[in-house]
Amino acid sequence: VDFELNFPNNFNFAYDVVDEIAKEEPNKKALVWCNTENEEHIFTFKDIKDYSIKYANIFVEDGIKKGDHVMVVLKRQYEYWFTAIALHKIGAIMIPATHMLTVSDFSYRIKKANVKAVICTAKDEVTDKIYKATQESELNIKLYCVQKDVEHFCNLTTRYQTSSTNFERIDTLATDPMLLYFTSGTTGEPKGVIHNYSYPLAHIITAIYWQQAEDDGLHFTIAETGWAKASWGKLYGQWLVGSAVMVYDFDNFNPSQIINIINKYRVTSFCAPPTVYRYLTLKGIPKLTNLKHASTAGEQLAPEIFDSFTAQTGLLL
Repeated sequence: VDFELNFPNNFNFAYDVVDEIAKEEPNKKALVWCNTENEEHIFTFKDIKDYSIKYANIFVEDGIKKGDHVMVVLKRQYEYWFTAIALHKIGAIMIPATHMLTVSDFSYRIKKANVKAVICTAKDEVTDKIYKATQESELNIKLYCVQKDVEHFCNLTTRYQTSSTNFERIDTLATDPMLLYFTSGTTGEPKGVIHNYSYPLAHIITAIYWQQAEDDGLHFTIAETGWAKASWGKLYGQWLVGSAVMVYDFDNFNPSQIINIINKYRVTSFCAPPTVYRYLTLKGIPKLTNLKHASTAGEQLAPEIFDSFTAQTGLLL
């Protein structure tokens, strides 16, 4: 593949991709979200732009500024996408983290990155863990949660309703830090790895050539937002190629439910870890009406699973 990227020195995914699509095609689907309680939300790029501006205004009002480190622990809740784009607009450095971390895990990351704010889910006792971790750090950290009032935390879901929809662009450079992921800590302590504002552009290749996401399609990657795979499969590359992102908010994996989601919402491309394909092929896969491409990553997958998936679906995994 031979192509060249042409982007300005101040490229910022939030302004130059999300807001531009919102301006040109305000009703274009960006995010299709549902959960195990049969709740459903479909957000356009205009919606993402408006929500992200409201969130950005709240963060700026509270003193969060360009270069500040902000931890985000939102599982698969749709507020993750508002938050990510808001933080990119401010120039704050987002640190995604999984809800499965312990108090000491959170504490280590908070201290190491000198975190200024944490935005988290109110589920799974995450607010308790975050509050304990911030108390240990002795840093003055702003705490936010969503969809619920929790002591010590600002509820973004109620606060955004009175937030302004006007926001002046804060200039960032493509070389400025945008995103920080901590490594697994397999050898030694976890280490913070910085990605700059050009990072999303790398995932044009991921989306087009690996996942085969397509303009006006719907791409479904199974990954919680605390993992880097969410950046590869649930945001940057997909939106850059004009594909909406499918998000199914679940805690316990159910193979038949995944198939139902793929068919109900007419998913066109799908990516999941090998474990998912093992379950799917064992249970038997019914006809996938709109799915054009399936991909996998993360660990080794036995050849018989590849063969079984192709035999059942006609798709080369």
